[in-house]
Amino acid sequence: MGQPIAEFGKFLEGLRGAMSLREAAKKSGLSHAYIRDLELEKNRSTNERITPSPDTLKKLSAAYDYPYTELMIKAGHLVEQDISTGEAANVDIDLSAVLYIEIGMKEITYFNRNDKLRKSIASLRHFSLFLDMLDEHQFKKVDTAIYVNFRQIRKYDERGGKLYFDTEGRSVSVTMSALRQRKYHDLIQRSVANNNNTSLEFSFDKHGHLQSSFSPTDK
Repeated sequence: MGQPIAEFGKFLEGLRGAMSLREAAKKSGLSHAYIRDLELEKNRSTNERITPSPDTLKKLSAAYDYPYTELMIKAGHLVEQDISTGEAANVDIDLSAVLYIEIGMKEITYFNRNDKLRKSIASLRHFSLFLDMLDEHQFKKVDTAIYVNFRQIRKYDERGGKLYFDTEGRSVSVTMSALRQRKYHDLIQRSVANNNNTSLEFSFDKHGHLQSSFSPTDK
């Protein structure tokens, strides 16, 4: 990992140019407040320094029509030596059996039911294609560097924001950020129902609030 260029936030602001924050948010899929935080290089709520993740930079690259590789280098995620045509040891992984994935700076960790496997990020092109592939396999980003296979979710603890991969909620779990929990709430419930071969039913409580429950699906 390298070092970000001086005043990287101002560099991002320069890339945005005359584009408004709300237009940049619409094109990138990021919030306008977060884009501004990145330009100021700090979280304005906590005053803590922030650095955009590779996933965020990929979205900004597309929104600003700026090369992803160059953006990764300027952000300090890559150095020139990282960019090569050489491939790291290639490991074929059946994504359908993976519960969730954790993405680091240099490697990707795949978590199955009984073990985990680490694989180096072979190249920037490999990583970019990998991010595109995740959504096709129903992996959703639930926290900063965690992607969960929604086809493997069996239980949803809405109060705790936890996703389990067994119906009893005794196995390993993944905790979602509040923002992602709100974004994927309905999709999670549908996924749990589908994965457990149950149907999702809705009713109203005595206060008029909508409630959901699961019932077995007749085969």
